[in-house]
Amino acid sequence: MLDRRRFLTGSVTAVGAAALCTTAEASEPSAKRSKVAGYHYRLPHFAKGSRVLFQGDSITDMQWGRNQSDRNHYLGHSYVYLIAARLGVDMAEAQLDIYNRGMSGHTVDDLRRRWQKDAIDMKPDLLSILIGTNDVGKGIQAGAFERDYRHILNASLQANPSLRIVLLDPFVLRSGKLKKEQTWTSHRSATDKLRAVVGRLAKDYGTVHIKTQEIFDEAAQAVSPEHWIWDGVHPLPQGHELIARNWIQEVSARWPRA
Repeated sequence: MLDRRRFLTGSVTAVGAAALCTTAEASEPSAKRSKVAGYHYRLPHFAKGSRVLFQGDSITDMQWGRNQSDRNHYLGHSYVYLIAARLGVDMAEAQLDIYNRGMSGHTVDDLRRRWQKDAIDMKPDLLSILIGTNDVGKGIQAGAFERDYRHILNASLQANPSLRIVLLDPFVLRSGKLKKEQTWTSHRSATDKLRAVVGRLAKDYGTVHIKTQEIFDEAAQAVSPEHWIWDGVHPLPQGHELIARNWIQEVSARWPRA
């Protein structure tokens, strides 16, 4: 679990107190970092015109009003939108080409079935995946989850050996429909099994690993589960902001801007 200091400096605090700047980062030239609404963060390195592809289920999708042909609404309003907005301002010169291909209700098997068209054919330079919530809901076992996940990672790296990959853990909080003890216990147990798979894959494939369950657990202790996730699985705006901040932080740590 994240310690209290990491949560306060790396994720979220009371208004005006949030900061992503560590002591080491504070000594870096300001050109390497950005400042947004009360906190500092390092910027990642991307070659100009890099294509960044986000994949997953409804947590990524947030499709209400999302239309791929409408440049005003093509990213939805999840953490993807927040990441794109922030990097689009602070790295405008990079001209990042960002896509959201999350689809509500999808499992990792659904990703596998559409992977050629919605991932490989898009030729991303960085691929970010958050999947697992629906696998838990449909009772998908960890072995099958891992098999399909490895399939899409292998296919992606075969198509582009230099592909950058970011994996996010599935997560839940005890709120909304998951408040009842029995429902919560079984759902958390199943989620923990799948996030153990994601951790193993992140290590095996050398990816960036965003430990979103740990992040949300710490956030829920600081405030309350309902502040971040309204129904146990779908984040509120501040929950998506929490994901976005940690995504930028971890990606920047792996591929720092020179």
